[in-house]
Amino acid sequence: MSSTNDAPRSNRLEARKARTRAALIKAAQTLMADGRQNVPILEITQLADIGLGSFYNHFATREELYEAAVLEALDTHGAVLDALTSDIADPAAVFATSFRLTGRLHRIEPQLSGVVLAIGSDILRQNSGLLPRVRRDLERARDAGRFAIADLDVTVAVIAGAALTLGQLIHDDPERDDAETTDRMLLDLLRMLGVKARDADRLVALELPEFIVPALDASA
Repeated sequence: MSSTNDAPRSNRLEARKARTRAALIKAAQTLMADGRQNVPILEITQLADIGLGSFYNHFATREELYEAAVLEALDTHGAVLDALTSDIADPAAVFATSFRLTGRLHRIEPQLSGVVLAIGSDILRQNSGLLPRVRRDLERARDAGRFAIADLDVTVAVIAGAALTLGQLIHDDPERDDAETTDRMLLDLLRMLGVKARDADRLVALELPEFIVPALDASA
């Protein structure tokens, strides 16, 4: 008898724990996007609308929470790009499309953008999420003869730096045309990668897929 009743109770408990963890991550991402990482844990739990004691059921420290929030944001960003480029055969077009979408996401999803910008150069030390996907796309384009890359690590660092600088540029100037700025930067990057001018122009002019960014709420 007890085993029959235990399963629904266990499921409800797990669902409640997942909602609490999601609320904490969302609160952390909001604070990161606002540049307010150094707040007390009590303020984080108040923003998440949970009790202080519940925090420690999920994270040992504030830093551990922020790390989880960063990984969630990067995985969300990367998963969106993977889904939207999955039908593209040309690896150069995959890279170009991903970069163009990323530039436009700074306006469309400012919270996601804010978390990525808050990471800054630390993004180069991330082993999951967005950066490994950038490396993968560049490597595939190189192996297919589409990009000229002598040192993959250097190229990844250049692309990551360019993407972060682009995001900051767009954030700092609300009147700037994000699409035009992104495509202009991409043209320069493609030429750096050895792509001929006509081909680079074609890649930048490709029709972009329609997309809806999922909310950063991990319970969604």
